Amino acid sequence: MDEEERQNWTLIHTPPGVEWSGRARYAAAMYFFQKGEMAAEVLEVYRICSRFDAENPLDVLRRWQIGKEWIERMENTVS
Repeated sequence: MDEEERQNWTLIHTPPGVEWSGRARYAAAMYFFQKGEMAAEVLEVYRICSRFDAENPLDVLRRWQIGKEWIERMENTVS
């Protein structure tokens, strides 16, 4: 894992509630999407959640029952 990828894993794991965390998570999500590692529907959830720092995109993905592979990857990846 190179430094850019490591930084994006750190950003995408930014906890909900931190100021600007939604935008940080979305920026990282765009990185993973552009690398072909995230589905467009998952990226869309991160986009929607980007304005709501307190909203956890993983909770939304679970609620909407999409992005199972991404959720598993997030749960198994430490920032």
